[in-house]
Amino acid sequence: MKFIMLLAAAGSLFLNQAKWAAAEAKLSEATQECIECHKIVHPGIVADWQRSRHAQVTPGTALKVTGLGLKVSNPSVPENLRETAVGCAECHTRRPKEHADTFDHNGHEIHIVVSPGDCRTCHVQEAEQYSKNIMAHAYKNLAGNKVYNDLENAILGEIQRKGGKIAIQPAHAATRAETCYYCHGTQLKVTGKETRDTELAGALDFPKIDGWPNQGVGRVNLDGTLGSCAACHTRHQFSIETARKPYTCKECHVGPDVPAFKVYEASKHGNLFSTHNKDWEFKSVPWTVGKDFTAPTCAACHVSLLVNTEGEVVAQRSHQMNDRLPWRLLGLVYAHPHPIEPDTTIIRNKNGQPLPTDLDGGVAAKYLIGKDAMSQRRRTLQAVCLSCHGTAWVDGQWARFENTIRETNAKTLSATRIMKEIWASGLAAGFEQKANPFDEGIERRWADTWLIYANTIRFASAMGCGGDYGVFSDGRYQLNRAIMDLHDWLELRKQMQLSKKP
Repeated sequence: MKFIMLLAAAGSLFLNQAKWAAAEAKLSEATQECIECHKIVHPGIVADWQRSRHAQVTPGTALKVTGLGLKVSNPSVPENLRETAVGCAECHTRRPKEHADTFDHNGHEIHIVVSPGDCRTCHVQEAEQYSKNIMAHAYKNLAGNKVYNDLENAILGEIQRKGGKIAIQPAHAATRAETCYYCHGTQLKVTGKETRDTELAGALDFPKIDGWPNQGVGRVNLDGTLGSCAACHTRHQFSIETARKPYTCKECHVGPDVPAFKVYEASKHGNLFSTHNKDWEFKSVPWTVGKDFTAPTCAACHVSLLVNTEGEVVAQRSHQMNDRLPWRLLGLVYAHPHPIEPDTTIIRNKNGQPLPTDLDGGVAAKYLIGKDAMSQRRRTLQAVCLSCHGTAWVDGQWARFENTIRETNAKTLSATRIMKEIWASGLAAGFEQKANPFDEGIERRWADTWLIYANTIRFASAMGCGGDYGVFSDGRYQLNRAIMDLHDWLELRKQMQLSKKP
């Protein structure tokens, strides 16, 4: 009876979606087999895929597009894939020997985790660019950095009071997977097999994957590739529209440590998006400024191929993300030029710490882009701004932004000098004592100055001023107050020490 009800529900669903089915391109036999079962077991997934360009346009047809509208960047798509839709089998059976999770499933070699290595079959340029992106290395950049590990543990770890002291134990793997590594990505590993009793096919064997599920930007995949295209182009529709709307970026960039979305939402750009986006066209390639949209989203500034109304290129498409970013606003402890390499674990400051700056504000220049590269990236980003704003406006806003970087770095230096004196006085244990510099209350107050407040101020400035975020909402008010708190904490303990002397 349950099976009959499933069939009836699936039948009703697919009758209502006939317009999508009618638009489907020819399906391969393998994909047809997949759909026969999964339209019953996973109707949401199949319906989502039916709405996708993958279902409606074959790679062969897509390759016939000329000019800037071309979406398939690999002219050497295999012949056997050109004349059928990109369906279940075309993604989940690619390169079976490369995937550690490949298993026999109803006579087909299937892998569960689709990776950028599979997507590059058609999108080779995008996959190559993304591999050079800091996001692609986000797992290792967090997990492979001792200082970041200390911060992560202080935030996520199990905290208890024992013997009159605070003790922090490492966080559970499940906690790490749903917090920091939700965005950074997990490291996937096949740990064995399990048998599941399925509704349609009875008992079937499936691989057990540690770290799954995950769609983090730096996920370490079972074929050795890094990242997940689905982080932005959400499965199984893989929509350009979804990737271009700021809600996708909001998933990880909402703050308060990286407050990009909330600042954007409060800005004039965000206000225009909220009011008018229902009238915008999010699917066009290239994306025309002034025709398809009239205020930028995250993708417009950082990723998308943009043209003006004359068809002239404003900005080339890039999945490297930082091609238009001279400054890296977040990180330990100061804003700094972007790293040259996406693997930031190779960076060492003058003290041998895996940080792009030292605690006195000096930069690890050997590992960071120089002035020429910064100028080029600034010009590329400002070309987007100049599509809507005059030169005086853009130059004036940029001058304020770079003033904000200098200002917040200087204030962070003031806070750090106080913290270094606290460590030197033995009132807390930090870097010099080879201790976790984030696991004491006063150290967390120091971390607030740059991890939360300075970052919020910088993003508010960088994104055209996000209202009160630069002042009273995790902004300058809180930053100055935190520096005062650090000072008062130190001075009080100095006085306490003096009062104890005979």
